[in-house]
Amino acid sequence: MMEQDVYFYIGTYGSDQDNGIYLAALNRESGEMQLLDGTSGIENATYLDFDELHRVLYAVSEKEASEVVAYSADPETRKLSVLSRKPTDSSGTCHVSRSRDGKYLFTTGYSDGRITVFALEEGGAVGEITSIIRHSGRGLRDDRQSEAHPHSIFEDPHHKYVVVNDLGMDDVNLYRLEDGKLVTHREISLPPGSGPRHIAFHPSGQWLYGVNELNSTVTVYAYDATFGDLKMLQHISTLPEDVVMDNTGAHVLVSPCGRFLYASNRGHDSIVQYEIDTDTGMLHAVNWVSSGGKTPRHFNILPGGFLVSANQDNGLIASYKIDKDTGKLESTGYTIEVPRPVCICPVEKA
Repeated sequence: MMEQDVYFYIGTYGSDQDNGIYLAALNRESGEMQLLDGTSGIENATYLDFDELHRVLYAVSEKEASEVVAYSADPETRKLSVLSRKPTDSSGTCHVSRSRDGKYLFTTGYSDGRITVFALEEGGAVGEITSIIRHSGRGLRDDRQSEAHPHSIFEDPHHKYVVVNDLGMDDVNLYRLEDGKLVTHREISLPPGSGPRHIAFHPSGQWLYGVNELNSTVTVYAYDATFGDLKMLQHISTLPEDVVMDNTGAHVLVSPCGRFLYASNRGHDSIVQYEIDTDTGMLHAVNWVSSGGKTPRHFNILPGGFLVSANQDNGLIASYKIDKDTGKLESTGYTIEVPRPVCICPVEKA
């Protein structure tokens, strides 16, 4: 480990007999990466969330009887040891995040529509369940939307509302968190067949960006934090104008500077870059780059101005230097191989 390295964990699809979570380092001068360690004992560690304060990594195990596992990360080596393990009381749990005050943990059950809230104990261990709600409904498509499929859950930057994207129902749901209980606040319906998947807030808190899996679009919302409301401003394709193909949108992120937004395409196997109008929040697509592999389910931005992409179907993690002036992604040429990678989780925020 070198002083110029930045560290990240990689979540993967795989059996609990194999390494399900990997630790990797990226050289912030060159973008070269290396694998440092692996952790077994968790099946399908499909989403990760790192608590810098307590040095705890949270991982969901996406299976029929899903679990959430909290790991202590050694402050020197960053190796993981199990701190606590709890059933989520849901099936196909695919996302995990924390409340901004660090008191609660949220998970979403894609397969059975259940959203679970846990209390977090002092030190970061996962405590008791404080709330379970279940989405019920469907969307347009019989193949993907015959029932509710909550895909992601995030608290807003103002610590006022919790936002859930439901791919199956074509809805974005806003909840209030009251003493650990999720209370229904508002439901925003997207165009039929959109399949809302992940979201990213603008650093200003004025806008919210959602990637829609099924129709390969990004939706721009004006966010009213006072009343907990979303107003749709724009739907923009994640694909170039001349491209017609089977494709699904996967992940979305706003750059720390707030001037650029990135989204990944599975099928086109690319990452699209948009410029953000800092007066209106609206998007303009400016560039597409290869994701560096096949099926980029997830990516993240690391300290030092690098973006790292996880390509699920050919096991390649690729790194890119972000041009600080234009936001364009420049491939470093470096990759590492990991079986079925599906989440990139930095140890430090960019």
